[in-house]
Amino acid sequence: MGHGHDHAHTSNKKALLISFIIITAFMIVEAIGGFLTNSLALLSDAGHMLSDSISLGVGLLAFTLGERAADRSKTYGYKRFEILAAVFNGVTLVLIAGYIFYEAFQRFSNPPEIASTGMLIIATLGLIVNLVVAWLLMRKGDTKENLNLRAAFLHVLGDLLGSVGAITAALLIIFFNWGWADPLASVIVAALVLISGWRVTKDSIHVLMEGTPENVDLEQVIKTIKSVSGIKDIHDLHVWSITSGNNALSCHAVVEGSLSINECQELLREVEHKLAHEKIGHVTIQLEDDAHPHDETVMCCHQSEHVH
Repeated sequence: MGHGHDHAHTSNKKALLISFIIITAFMIVEAIGGFLTNSLALLSDAGHMLSDSISLGVGLLAFTLGERAADRSKTYGYKRFEILAAVFNGVTLVLIAGYIFYEAFQRFSNPPEIASTGMLIIATLGLIVNLVVAWLLMRKGDTKENLNLRAAFLHVLGDLLGSVGAITAALLIIFFNWGWADPLASVIVAALVLISGWRVTKDSIHVLMEGTPENVDLEQVIKTIKSVSGIKDIHDLHVWSITSGNNALSCHAVVEGSLSINECQELLREVEHKLAHEKIGHVTIQLEDDAHPHDETVMCCHQSEHVH
């Protein structure tokens, strides 16, 4: 598992770095273009790109920090930073969306003059840039399992749609002189920004709350552990994510008191092997016999534990 994970890690990092450089450069172009052409659709797309750029930058930082070894003060290392980065990202997106809604509302009642040809050229360039970056992240990175990279990818997809919105708005202004198309396009972008921001925040908070990972079926895990011959019962079970794609499990397993150390080792190896197929890489199991005081429930029940 280690080698595959490292390879994915390196290609994720490379995809993020290249995307970060391209997006940041174009974001500056689009922001200047938005000011010069007076287009809110371009500015909102640039705002989305800024959040992209932050998202990719923070993502890069997270990967780099995440590589730092565990030490005595951080026994898990710095892998959680990635999740904190995703929370920061999600919240930034929600705030940007709020600002765009406010600004668009002002413009609906009073549409300003817009340099539509300039707007069209910049929006088209934006579309090309986003297509290139989306392709890069899809080809080189792991957009399914890694929350951080998925956040970045969602941003870029939102940007892509933002560029399409700005192009459409520019065409409507050129051909029909519909000034309101510009704030309308920006509202659509803001809605996309809001949705992706909300999702990323929710997923990240789930990880920070030590929630059961999305890709783990807890009932199946319980069945798998209990199916190993020699294990009579389990309790005090916890399954959580350290960071994206890095799941951990701890539990107490009740076994026959007569088992030798060697037999216990074999039993543990079998459990670890079976759990690897359930997407759990880090397993900690405390073996005990019937005489050991414990709760009847599978989940941990702290209140009654303190009573013993």
